[in-house]
Amino acid sequence: MSTSSISIATGGGASAGLGHQKIAFLVLIAFFALGPVVLYPVFLMKVMCFALFACAFNLLIGFGGLLSFGHAMFLGTSGYAAAHAAKVWGFTPELALLFATACSAVLGYVTGVLAIRRQGIYFAMITLALSQMVYFFYLQAPFTGGEDGIQAVPRGKLFGLIDLSGNVAMYCLVFTIFIASVLMIWRIVHSPFGQVLKAIRENEPRALSLGYDTDRYKLMAYVLSATLAGLAGGMKSLVFQLASLTDVHWSMSGEVVLMTLLGGLGTLFGPIVGAAIIISMQNYLAQLGAWVTVTQGLIFVVCVMAFRRGVIGEIANLIKKPL
Repeated sequence: MSTSSISIATGGGASAGLGHQKIAFLVLIAFFALGPVVLYPVFLMKVMCFALFACAFNLLIGFGGLLSFGHAMFLGTSGYAAAHAAKVWGFTPELALLFATACSAVLGYVTGVLAIRRQGIYFAMITLALSQMVYFFYLQAPFTGGEDGIQAVPRGKLFGLIDLSGNVAMYCLVFTIFIASVLMIWRIVHSPFGQVLKAIRENEPRALSLGYDTDRYKLMAYVLSATLAGLAGGMKSLVFQLASLTDVHWSMSGEVVLMTLLGGLGTLFGPIVGAAIIISMQNYLAQLGAWVTVTQGLIFVVCVMAFRRGVIGEIANLIKKPL
C-alpha cells in the first residue's frame, strides 16, 4: 500500500509546519545547552529524563491512540536493571544503559503481546494490572533492596575513559542521549510507520480496510515506547545514583499522563514542556509539603480549562502549524 493512501487517511499534513518544528528544536537545544549557566545541572538532567519518559508515552497515546496506565513499569524496570548492572556486575555506564533499555524492550514486548489486542479502557486496565504485578515483584525481589532500593549506584567511566562522577560530564551524556532520542521520535513520527500509526489512531477500521495489520503496528509502537521509557529510567538511576520503588509505582504512570496532557497530547514538544512544568513545580514548591499535589491539581484544572489542547497544542493552534 502506498504512503499516499496514509497521507489521505491522516489528513495529508505530515510535512506541514516542519520549519516551525525545526525552530522549536533549535530553541530546545539552546535551552538545555545554556541552561546549566543559570540552573542547577541535576535539576535539568531530571527534567530531560522525565521529558524523554513523557515523549515515549506520547508516542504511544498521542500518535498511536493507546492509553497505558502502566508505563511506570518500564521506567522502574530499566532503573533497577541499570543500577544493578552498574553496582553489582560492574558494567560501564554505556553497557548498563544498553542492558537496562533492552530489559524494558523485552518487558514491553511481553506485556504488549498480552495487552495490545484490547482497546480503550480494557487496554488501559490490563496495562495497569501488569504494572502492579511488576511493582509487587520488585517490592519482594531480593536484588532490588525492597523499600530501600538500590543506593550508591556508581556512575562509572563512559567507555572506560570519561569519568561521569562529576555533573558536567554526566550532563553532557544525558543531553546527548536526550537530543538524539527526540530526533529519533521526530523521525518515527514523520516516517511511513508514523503515518500508519496516525491513521490507526484516527480510524482503525479504515486502516484495516487499506490492508494494514493494525495489531502489529500497535505492538511495534508499544515496544518502541517502552524502549524509550526504559532509556529514560536507566539515565535517571545513573544521574541520581538510586533506583527505587517510586519509579515503578502506579502514581508515576499517572504523572506521565499529566505531563503529556499538560504540554499537549499528540505534539512533538508538548510532553517536554509538560515535564518541565511538573518537575519545576515539584522542585520549587517542595516547601509546601503535601500541598504540592493539591497545587498541581489546581494548576492542572486551570490549564485544562484554559488550554484544552495543552500549552504547546494551543500555541500550535494559534500559528496553525504542528509542533
